[in-house]
Amino acid sequence: MYSVGSERFEELVHDALQDLPAELASAMENVAVIVEGHADGRSLFGLYEGIPLTRRGPISYGGVLPDRITIYQDTICEHCSDEVQLIGQIRKTVVHEVAHHFGISDAKLKQLGWG
Repeated sequence: MYSVGSERFEELVHDALQDLPAELASAMENVAVIVEGHADGRSLFGLYEGIPLTRRGPISYGGVLPDRITIYQDTICEHCSDEVQLIGQIRKTVVHEVAHHFGISDAKLKQLGWG
């Protein structure tokens, strides 16, 4: 287990978001990224909740709350032994959850090595 304070962890999540390709980052729409300790009753590194961009339409999508990407600090830290590994896992988790925002499935992510 590798432990960091919440401020440092949030900084690393921010860095991972900043490392996304500019075209991808600028295409993200109506989504909030937050950090929490762990998922209730589940062992998850991250979770995407919302309506993927591929399923949004001018008639079917309006007046909704932002999508939500949650990155789980405690769970990620429990599986890392140093900061290098932590940074890598945060980056992988951020990319994985952002991909869901763009409508990419778990199966496709696994094929691409981000599963």
